[in-house]
Amino acid sequence: MKSWGRLAAAAMMLAGAGGAMAQEVELRGKRAGDFMIGLGAVGVLPTNGGSVGTIGGTPNASNAASPLLDGTYFFTPNIALNLIAATTRHKLTVTNSALGTVNLGTAWALPPTLTVQYHLMPQSRISPYVGVGLNTTFYYGYGGNPTTGINRVRIDPSVGVAPNIGVDYEIAPNWLANFDLKWILMQPDVSVNSGFVRARADINPFVISAALRYRF
Repeated sequence: MKSWGRLAAAAMMLAGAGGAMAQEVELRGKRAGDFMIGLGAVGVLPTNGGSVGTIGGTPNASNAASPLLDGTYFFTPNIALNLIAATTRHKLTVTNSALGTVNLGTAWALPPTLTVQYHLMPQSRISPYVGVGLNTTFYYGYGGNPTTGINRVRIDPSVGVAPNIGVDYEIAPNWLANFDLKWILMQPDVSVNSGFVRARADINPFVISAALRYRF
């Protein structure tokens, strides 16, 4: 009977150790030197505003969505550097002008954003973070069907800061789900018909993304 008791106690100890090891494998947490790459989708939601010379009115850019690629490197378990890359196509208009609503056609925006993030609970399965980034947006691929008389639209590159909040959820030791929100201060200068009309577009979009990340 004593032998059976010892065997039962040993089995319980092994089960407990196995459970602890399983828990350790199940939840890895974030460590210095971790690198994560993510693939997902992003929505760009301009708040819109600004001013237009000559004809007056308000510049507007439409909402847009696209695939997203991002990378995150952890210098410490709490501090990380994140870079996002995506490109979206927007319809451009001027509303409430002296000519009514003017269609400026479409343009693509490429807004790479580099963000320093602070992860509040790096060892937790649900790990929120806050950050601030620097954004530079380039505009290209002009097209669409602008209003008659509009023959050239150009948008200057813009530079602005980007406050950031988000959360990671650890699905497995090397897999995480991510939800991220940035507000990019994006206020480019716009030239229409080689400078005949000039504007400042206060696009200032909310950039919302969801991604699946793999940790190396």
